[in-house]
Formats: sequence, C-alpha cells, structure tokens
Amino acid sequence: MGEDLPPISAWPRVLGAMARVIHVFRAPDRFIAGTVGQPGDRIFYLQASEQSRLISVALEKQQVQVLAERIGSLLEEVHRRFGTDVPEEAPPDDLDTEPLDVPVEEEFRVGTMGLGWDAESKAVVIELLAISEEEVDEAVVLDDTEEGPDAVRVFLSPSAARAFAERADRVVNAGRKPCPLCAEPLDPDGHICPRQNGYRRTEED
Repeated sequence: MGEDLPPISAWPRVLGAMARVIHVFRAPDRFIAGTVGQPGDRIFYLQASEQSRLISVALEKQQVQVLAERIGSLLEEVHRRFGTDVPEEAPPDDLDTEPLDVPVEEEFRVGTMGLGWDAESKAVVIELLAISEEEVDEAVVLDDTEEGPDAVRVFLSPSAARAFAERADRVVNAGRKPCPLCAEPLDPDGHICPRQNGYRRTEED
C-alpha cells in the first residue's frame, strides 16, 4: 500500500485465537465512533458500513481518544511530507451526527490499533485488531499476512478522517460532567468530593 507511516499499537488484550479474517472497507459509507448506554456506563464502538456490510467493534474510551489524536497528527505529517491537501476542519458535508446503525453487534473487542497513509490512494488507513492471546507483532498491522488476529481495515479520505476524528472527540467528551472542584466525573446521584471533606456533590450543585 503505497508509502505507509509507522503503525501505532496499544492495549494488547486476551481472547482465544481463531482463523484470521480481515474486513476491508475501501469506500465506506460511514465510519464513526459511538456509544451505547448512559454516561458513566457507556460502551464505546467504532462502526464501519459499506453497502450491505456493517461491522461494529468495541473498545475503550481512551482508545477512541488516542485514535482521534493520532489521526490529527497523521494528517499534519501527511501535509508536511507529501503536500497533500488536508482540511483544518471537517467539511460540513462530511460531518455525521446520526447514531450508530442498529443492530449494534460486537464483532470483537479491539486490542491493537494501526494507523497509516496509503500514498497510492491518498487515504488514511485505520486498522483495528482483535484482542489476542499473544502480543501482536507490529509486522501484522496493516499487512495481509495469514497469521494474526482478526481485523477491520478502513480507508478514509483526509476530509473523512478529519470528520471521524472530530466526531470521536465529541463522543469522548459527551460523558459525565466533571466536578468543578476536583475534576472527577460526576455521577447522576453525585460523588464523594475529596475537596469537600466527603460532601456529596451532584450535577445540580
């Protein structure tokens, strides 16, 4: 795939090994971050769809946040190294504010993430690899080798990648409000604030 930038990897997890399947979305209709559940008890998903195909994978909030940040950094590097036109903000037509498509059926939980640039198609390539019993060799990330965990590989234009990152940031920040005193997240029924000597603060306080 053209000239790729080094992949990123994080959070190896554990699950039984299976025959490898790579779900490739070269022209996705949607690729979004979303959640199921109430603030404080949300499950985070990335969801890709193309025509009749729909894949949802679960991951941690921190993974969504890191992926959004790395995409921003990658776009800056692509512009600097290759002179590719990269929008500073997502074009309005690329913004997706609709909820996750249903049914949301978890294909797998993400353990390792890969991020690269395909110079041939001028696309950001995002790869999400399933949790694995063994530490994932970085050589399998963004590669079609037969050995390794199942994966979802998505190709995005720079503008679509920017739109994905902006939505991901909004999703991450849409959870519980922080306590104005200790910055810890507030539950609907409040929390024990160490700055208030154990006084239970609520969102209305």
